[in-house]
Amino acid sequence: MNGVHDMGGMQGFGPVMPEADEPWFHEPWERRVFALTLAMGATGAWNLDQSRTARESLPPARYLASSYYRIWLEGVRKLLLARGLVTEAELADGHAHAAPAALARVLMEDEVAAVLARGSPTLRAANAPARLRVGDAVRTRNLNPPSHTRLPRYCRDKPGTVIRVHGAHVFADAHAHGREDPQWLYTVRFDAKDLWGPDTTADAVSVDCWEPYLEPV
Repeated sequence: MNGVHDMGGMQGFGPVMPEADEPWFHEPWERRVFALTLAMGATGAWNLDQSRTARESLPPARYLASSYYRIWLEGVRKLLLARGLVTEAELADGHAHAAPAALARVLMEDEVAAVLARGSPTLRAANAPARLRVGDAVRTRNLNPPSHTRLPRYCRDKPGTVIRVHGAHVFADAHAHGREDPQWLYTVRFDAKDLWGPDTTADAVSVDCWEPYLEPV
């Protein structure tokens, strides 16, 4: 979706200012939000791309006014309500008003390290041969989908070159709707001047693009 979250290459927001020796969490509540997000993701009530969609679809003013982990918290809140796992009244007073809903899985404390180390691999068997190879010239499609996509707005309808083939992976755009639909995934190199014009100070940008995003040139 063309939401406020897709800020790559946009002007007017000031420079990115890295924090020296930045800690993983600035406040204790951020650690709890991180844990809550991982724990709920492990239940299978939603998948990663549905979680991303929930964060991306926050109202623009709320998104821009929120810190990183506040956006995560707002996303979890939205998903919990949508799945009927909590009510607005329960969120308001912090107490359960009914018996907890049944969940497919529960991540136990002694399983956390192994689960995080294993991750959630997205590599799948391909349904068809790859259409592209390393060195192929491509052009991204000019997509404006109403839902989740991993194709940044700044590199739509732009020329690039395939520099790596990763195999077939769960297609994020479909995964946001509950379907895996594996598609070939490529790393595409874009000349920065093709993205932002001759005045850019950057050299090149590499973006991982699924095959449906690309047209051969």
